[in-house]
Amino acid sequence: MNAPEVRLRRALRLPDVVLFFVVAVIGLRWIATAAAAGPSGLVLWVVALITFFLPLGFAVIELASRHPEEGGIYVWARYAFGDLTAFMTGWLYWVSNVVYMPGLLYFGAANALYAFGPAAQVQANNPYYFILVSLAGLALAWWLNAVGAGVGKWLSNLGGIATWIPAAVLVALGVIAFKQFGSATPLSMKTLVPHLDFGHALLWSTIAFGFAGLEAASLMGDEIDDPRRTVPRAIVLAGISIAAIYILGTLAVLVALPQADVTGLSGILQATDHMATVTGWSTVTPAMALLVAFGCLGGAGAWLASTSRLPFVAGIDRYLPPAFGRLHPRWGTPHVALGVQAAAAGVIAILGQAGATVKGAYDALVAMGVITYFIPYLVLFAAYARAKGNLRTPGGRPVVILLATLGGVTTAVALVLAAVPPSDAPDKMWAVTKVVGGSAVLAVIGAFLFARRRRDSVAVQAPRD
Repeated sequence: MNAPEVRLRRALRLPDVVLFFVVAVIGLRWIATAAAAGPSGLVLWVVALITFFLPLGFAVIELASRHPEEGGIYVWARYAFGDLTAFMTGWLYWVSNVVYMPGLLYFGAANALYAFGPAAQVQANNPYYFILVSLAGLALAWWLNAVGAGVGKWLSNLGGIATWIPAAVLVALGVIAFKQFGSATPLSMKTLVPHLDFGHALLWSTIAFGFAGLEAASLMGDEIDDPRRTVPRAIVLAGISIAAIYILGTLAVLVALPQADVTGLSGILQATDHMATVTGWSTVTPAMALLVAFGCLGGAGAWLASTSRLPFVAGIDRYLPPAFGRLHPRWGTPHVALGVQAAAAGVIAILGQAGATVKGAYDALVAMGVITYFIPYLVLFAAYARAKGNLRTPGGRPVVILLATLGGVTTAVALVLAAVPPSDAPDKMWAVTKVVGGSAVLAVIGAFLFARRRRDSVAVQAPRD
């Protein structure tokens, strides 16, 4: 890969990367999703921790230590399987995050309304509110990251702190409520055991990918100070925090509310509001709402910064137009790749609120985004399985194969389950066709872009008569 004239700046240190992982991986909404399943959600977190989070952590530590340069999963796929697989991996990962960021900002915008009382709740059905908040969030994230990683990191850093604080307050309120009133949801060995049914399989798949995102910081490998040491240490520190927040947060929600009263969308604030009221801390809820909303903004900033490095590296490698590989002459950032990423997410944010018909198309696109996010993980675990020589994974090659297989199987199962239509879909076969077919179309577009750039590259390099 040819180095650009203006070099990227190594502005991310260990605390920055730890906070980046926290804000990129943790989705507080998954706590409510797990709690809505009852105490068995706690066990599902532990199962997902073992079958997905630990394999992913070891895989990223191994691959990031071997290939710490900019591009992360794109570079790992190129070393293991060649240019085509690398480009398709990066393309599908990028597409999935273009859809993910507006959804994250929608969630933050909905939670922000809780800070301003019942009068503000009327905006919950106002599409213009969600569009404006999402576009403003994307514009702010783009500007801060375009100015430089040293500036943009503060958005993700503050977002990480804004994620930690609500989780800590939720757990603290749960402890107080438990001491005063006991658990609102019965906790016993019987209720902890997950049911072996299709619904719990779908839930486990969702919870497993609540742990996804440890590979994101490595997309900015050339901007991390001493990435071979920093990334592994950050994964360990952030991983402990992430697992604790998910498990203890879910337990706190179950202590606060009966399982039947927990909703997957607003369970965090439901539980907080109930516990704050009964314990006399009623002023906590508005502050929590604003922190959750800011955490979502920080998450959008983190994902914008990291995934924009995929078209940047592909531009340097000439598989996308060279403009994607340019760095700003003053700020030293991939401003073109950042701008395209933010603009594409802005278009999706508008389409998501553009009426019933387009809203249905947007929901299908979100499902396609989930599938396109799962596929790169198959490549990641396959690349990990090929690691040989001086391994950083304890236990050596046998443990590498075991962890890669475990993570790959978990990903494959979740990939299949992602195509399952919702129970209220009127035509389930058509719903599956749209999601799977749409994902295939996105893959074909990526393959077309690769083939076209490869053909142009060969034509340029061919000797002239």
